[in-house]
Amino acid sequence: MATKVVMEALSPTMEEGRLVKWLKNEGDQVKNGETLAEVETDKAIMELVARGEGVLRKRLLPEDSAAPVGQLIAVIAGPDENIDAPGCEPEFGSVRLSSSKA
Repeated sequence: MATKVVMEALSPTMEEGRLVKWLKNEGDQVKNGETLAEVETDKAIMELVARGEGVLRKRLLPEDSAAPVGQLIAVIAGPDENIDAPGCEPEFGSVRLSSSKA
């Protein structure tokens, strides 16, 4: 089952995040808890961590671009799963932002 990767609020004041760098490419295997990207919030650089497994099928937000909280920024799905078919829109999954260790 497909998982939507959305920009998630880390703090009550966060309205958008800027994707600094993708750490996974389209076609890469993704495991639950693995870091997908680095995101700059209103407070710090954070890690965007997947809560779903499969293949990073689509990156929708380019590096150095901002997205409002809740916006779809990527899709994780099975390698042969049709993520474009009508009625097969990815079910809501999510990601977790955690503090970067840098």
